[in-house]
Amino acid sequence: MTSSGIAERVKRAAAKRLLFPPHAVLRIARPERMITPGEVRATIEHGELIEDYPEDARGHGCLPHGRGNGNREIHVVCSPKEDYIAIITAYLPSEDEWESDLRTRKTT
Repeated sequence: MTSSGIAERVKRAAAKRLLFPPHAVLRIARPERMITPGEVRATIEHGELIEDYPEDARGHGCLPHGRGNGNREIHVVCSPKEDYIAIITAYLPSEDEWESDLRTRKTT
């Protein structure tokens, strides 16, 4: 599946339902993150797909990049299913791991 194919699946699944498994809730609710479900939804619906994970053990997944409250940059790891999109985690990208555009992963 092409990146555009996964992007279309993400939009269709997100329109149905966002599923936040317990581990995702724990990760996005960390004090240093405090990412809201609305920010996750906005990132998925309006963000840019920056990585594609077709071989992920949890199913084909991807990494949208978007903006949340206060225009802060957010990454959401997600996996679209037929009737929902599973949110794996969401985090605030760091220039320790990402180039200054926060869309390009640094290589070592």
